[in-house]
Formats: sequence, structure tokens, C-alpha cells
Amino acid sequence: MRHRTLGPHRVSAIGLGVMPLSLEGRPDEERALATVHAALDSGVTLLDTADSYHLPGAGPGHNELLVARALAAYGGDTDGVLVATKGGRGRPSDGGWTVNGDPRHLKAAAEASIRRLGVEAIGLYQLHKPDPAVPFEESVGALRELLDEGKIRLAGVSNTDADEIRSAHRILGDRLVSVQNQYSPAVRDSEAELRLCAELGLAFLPWSPLGGISRSSLDGPSRSEGEGRFGAFHAVADAHGVSPQQVCLAWLLARSPAVIPIPGASRPESIRDSAAAAELVLDAEELRRLDGVEELARLDGVEE
Repeated sequence: MRHRTLGPHRVSAIGLGVMPLSLEGRPDEERALATVHAALDSGVTLLDTADSYHLPGAGPGHNELLVARALAAYGGDTDGVLVATKGGRGRPSDGGWTVNGDPRHLKAAAEASIRRLGVEAIGLYQLHKPDPAVPFEESVGALRELLDEGKIRLAGVSNTDADEIRSAHRILGDRLVSVQNQYSPAVRDSEAELRLCAELGLAFLPWSPLGGISRSSLDGPSRSEGEGRFGAFHAVADAHGVSPQQVCLAWLLARSPAVIPIPGASRPESIRDSAAAAELVLDAEELRRLDGVEELARLDGVEE
């Protein structure tokens, strides 16, 4: 497993988004724990969770409690594992998503996450989404207070634009270490934010990184180049004898040394496949082919 920089940490170049283990269609406990353990066995040292990853209308924290149980039950060394969680969203019984960036809520949510994870301080705590009803600076100010109180060690923001990232950086300084936005072959509108992260020395954690390269797309005509919008990923995968998902993650890693994808998984086989993408090297022609449009030129940079 190759590694990348996230604040003061060196973490695996591929992380695990633990969310699918707690939402609708989630696996049973045995398979869920096996999936996290397979990630750890594969060298994954970044686990991304949130207090809102639970079934609609259920109490918060199912995913955090699952992560805590998985780490406790793992037979190997977990000292180097960074658990990143998030606060500021909820899942009511209607199945939707709410947002609450009130500083009092965020501080209480962080303290509850500490208890569920069974830690003295959260390794990386992220504002899940800006709340339009609360000034962004006030929400980020709650992260600063949590940092000052030693309840969280590092801070991140999620679903933010470039101006918000700059604002958070002014408030938190080098204690802001990451940005988590949606970015994938299908959704590339955080290019400016990715470039800003590289400029500021922040890790960029793409959520839903396999968008456009679903497992179901392995069946059907989109496997060949020119057939389907993302046919190039399947064609390059065929050439390497790997899955299109591996090619997608390798392409993301090549976009910038700031990128650390956090693909979700609900089966051990899925995260093993994703973790192997850290070793897949694509040549310049393949990367141009996967970029798809000339204005999405690869970001320069050398991996640490």
C-alpha cells in the first residue's frame, strides 16, 4: 500500500468509506466487521464515518459504533489507523438528510462521537455540510473550540466551495487538514477545490469516488470503448486485467498528490479490489484517455 499525507499523518493512499455498512441494504454484523478487517488487512489506515450514518429515524452513531467494534475485534495492530468522523447532519424517519451547523449542536455531537468511538479525542473531525441557516464561520468556530479543548486533534470540512475552504483555513490554520467533496468520473465540478487543496497543502478526500463506474456497469455494452460515457475506464481495465473500479481509483490518485479516495464497500472483496488500486500505475496516454476532455488536464505534482 502506498501512502499519502493527511496533516501530520501518513495514511494509506486509498481509504475506506464505512457508510454502506450502516445505511439501507447494509450487510449483517459479521460481514460488516469482515469488510473493515479486510480493509485493514489490505493496508488501509483511513476509515471515514459519521454520526448520521444510520437507518432513517434511528438514533445516531450506528456506523461509529461499528467502527469501534471492528477495531476492537481486529487481531492486528491498529495504532496507525486514523478514524475520521463527521458531525452536522441527521437522518429523520422520512429517509432524507438534514443539516445542523449550530455550534452548540456540533460540540455536543463531537462529544457523543468521542464516547461511541471509545477514544480520548477524535483523530479527524469534519463539518459534514455548511448550514445555510448558520454563518459558516460560526460552524467552523465550533471546530476551533473543539481543537482548543483537545477533544479533536485535526479538523476538516466537507461539501464546501473554494471560498468556504479559504475561510476555514483562515480560522483554523494548519489544524485544517482536509476537504471532503464529491468527485468522480461522473462528477468533476470540484476541480477548483481540488486545486486549492493542493495549493494549501490540504488532503482532498473524494466521496462517492466511483460515480459513473458502478458495479452493475460491468454487465452490458458499456465495457467497450465508445459504448457508454465511461467506456474508456472499462477498456483500460481490460488492458490491465483489473476492474474498472481499480482504474477509476488509480485515475483519481493521478489527478493530484492531494487526493485520497475513500470508496465505500459492503463486502470484503470490494475493499480488497479497491485497495489494490494504490499499486496500479497508468501511463500518460491512458490518463489523457480517461480525462475525457482537454480542459481537465492532469494536475502536476509528485507523490510523497
